[in-house]
Amino acid sequence: MNDIKLLVGQQIREARKVKGLTQKELGEKLGVGEPTVNGYESGKQNLTIETLQKIANAIEVEVNTFFK
Repeated sequence: MNDIKLLVGQQIREARKVKGLTQKELGEKLGVGEPTVNGYESGKQNLTIETLQKIANAIEVEVNTFFK
């Protein structure tokens, strides 16, 4: 189970960086703190499907981007 969280987290980080956003900036778009975004990206924070969709919207990518 941890493997999928790590893989999704890596995809979130990569997509965020491509868009030129910092963790703080993404957190502001999501209404969460930088440590929460770090938790998503490091696989330490559980994500709901709804949260994953919010992240995709904030980064302006399709949600399936995180599953490649």
